[in-house]
Amino acid sequence: MSGPLVSGTCSGLEEVSELKSPLSSRYREPLTHARFQELFGGAEEPELPAEPCRLWRRRACFCSGPGAWRVLLARVPPLRWLPHYRWRAWLLGDAVAGVTVGVVHVPQGMAFALLTSVPPVFGLYTSFFPVLIYSLLGTGRHLSTGTFAVLSLMTGSVVERLVPEPLAGNLSSVEREQLEARRVGAAAAVAFGSGALMLAMFALQLGVLSTFLSEPVVKALTSGAALHVLVSQLPSLLGLSLPRQIGCFSLFKTLAAVLTALARSSPAELTISALSLALLVPVKELNVRFRDRLPTPIPGEVVMVLLATVLCFASSLDTRYNVQVVGLLPGGFPQPLLPTLDELPRILADSLPIALVTFAVSTSLASIYADKYGYTIDPNQELLAHGVSNLISSLFSCFPNSATLATTSLLVDAGGNTQLAGLFSCIVVLSVLLWLGPFFYYLPKAVLACINISSMRQMFFQMQELPQLWHISRVDFAVWMVTWVAVVTLNVDLGLAVGVIVSMMTVVCRTQRVQCLALGLAEGTELYRPLRESHKLLQVPGLCILSYPTPLYFATRGQFRHTLEWHLGFGERSQWSPKLGGLPDKGAEPIRVVILDFSGISFADAAGAREVIQLTRRCQDAGICLLLAQCNALVLETLTRAGLLDRMTPEQLFVSVQDAAAHALERLKPAGPKICTVWV
Repeated sequence: MSGPLVSGTCSGLEEVSELKSPLSSRYREPLTHARFQELFGGAEEPELPAEPCRLWRRRACFCSGPGAWRVLLARVPPLRWLPHYRWRAWLLGDAVAGVTVGVVHVPQGMAFALLTSVPPVFGLYTSFFPVLIYSLLGTGRHLSTGTFAVLSLMTGSVVERLVPEPLAGNLSSVEREQLEARRVGAAAAVAFGSGALMLAMFALQLGVLSTFLSEPVVKALTSGAALHVLVSQLPSLLGLSLPRQIGCFSLFKTLAAVLTALARSSPAELTISALSLALLVPVKELNVRFRDRLPTPIPGEVVMVLLATVLCFASSLDTRYNVQVVGLLPGGFPQPLLPTLDELPRILADSLPIALVTFAVSTSLASIYADKYGYTIDPNQELLAHGVSNLISSLFSCFPNSATLATTSLLVDAGGNTQLAGLFSCIVVLSVLLWLGPFFYYLPKAVLACINISSMRQMFFQMQELPQLWHISRVDFAVWMVTWVAVVTLNVDLGLAVGVIVSMMTVVCRTQRVQCLALGLAEGTELYRPLRESHKLLQVPGLCILSYPTPLYFATRGQFRHTLEWHLGFGERSQWSPKLGGLPDKGAEPIRVVILDFSGISFADAAGAREVIQLTRRCQDAGICLLLAQCNALVLETLTRAGLLDRMTPEQLFVSVQDAAAHALERLKPAGPKICTVWV
């Protein structure tokens, strides 16, 4: 083990240089990058592009039996985990969790269908086909997919814009059916477009895009969208028949319309809404507070649906008080039909944010539970799973779907272990589609609106994290607030765009606000620390050690140049000799050696590389020896291609600041004894 690094007289440099492992000796010479490569070997050579013949052979091997089986194992995850499934330990938990989630899917699917501006039965289709497909292709074992309020809200805005309600109103039954059919086709086309976009992202292996939607952006987006859901359901809660507002400021337009028409609200539907919320909200709170004591969460939505349906049927509320009900749910499945793609160019523009939200929410949820239960997910496989899920389900008139916050949490609390729980959930929804649909004829739509609002509880309570976020990072707090305000005041699509742009801008701004640190030697050690941390750090006259801890690219090149000019006295102060730190002092010893610590520079582009070459030239003109330390292979390759070795020699590139400093001491004391690094 090496001890403190000091300077001393080295009498056996020849012996040190002959050693194959100088780090194991007491004395060693400073290691340049070239010497390090000679002793320990360089990095592996980058793989060259394969020749056409090799590419053909590689593709051919995928067509062979073993190759096809490997691809199948990679793309169908159940083939990997099903042989290792613990039937006795996991089957009961998956069955209970699947049935519990399926029971919740039924009322929630119908409720979210109203958000999408399509008949309730299409919410049941969206709670069946996507869940089945994700169970076969997804890598999130604890993920529950299906209808999601945020996506339903975004899709509903697109549907209302493409197929608006006629201003005249009072449509006949035939006209109403035609309008609903066009809206179903538009929603399915959006699902088709978002699925196609995710499959294109999978083909390009763009799973890394999930990192561009940061946690503050996603949480602010869902929290702001929850407020949109709440306001959009007010007409249904009050029994008002109002056209849906879309576009910017739609939330405020809806509030204004509701307040204007408040006198025309239906007392019967208002009473149903009040009673439903009085049951659903406390049950949600009980499920959260006593989740550890309850064997399975209380299905408040199912109880409310049954009670409201029986009450409406027994009291004939639909005929006596004109209460809006769900009506007949057609049994079976719709005929497979390719969505109308006439509006595909316009729909693709709307499908892109929906695809991004689908992928971001699903991947973040899957990652949370994967970390909790000790397994990994594949973001690119998630793109494939959700892309195929949306694409194929759109053929059965489904609208866009993704993982859902509420049902995923419910599945975990109920004891779910694998994707097999999704199959049990599908069985429950299938039974409703085939046999139990007629029992929901008298279900009031006001109850579905209450289910929509109560399901937003988790998203509203995300605002409780704001004080902690302010304490941890005020930049993330600002991103959260800007995104939330943009979502609420504009709309979900534009709010998402604003959030992503602001989040990325904060990253760029933070790379431009870093400080170039002057380093000094901590006495009795080999550590070089920023001079501002302690007044006990040693400075060698004539030696300047600078650390630049940020990527060097076109946005930071100007700051890099000005910072180095300030430290070295270049630019406007070129009439003075360059000095270390602060303003130039004519009485101080001129700087003769500069060491740049590049350990904090993760990458450099062409503009940044040219800035380093320019700095090298200016140092040569000023008679200063420039040394680079801890330059990673990628940055060094970029600098070399830009012509660094035309201005510097390989002996000026060192593997560490300590080695560069030891070499600098030799240059600063040419008349004295040889200086080398001594390990004691």
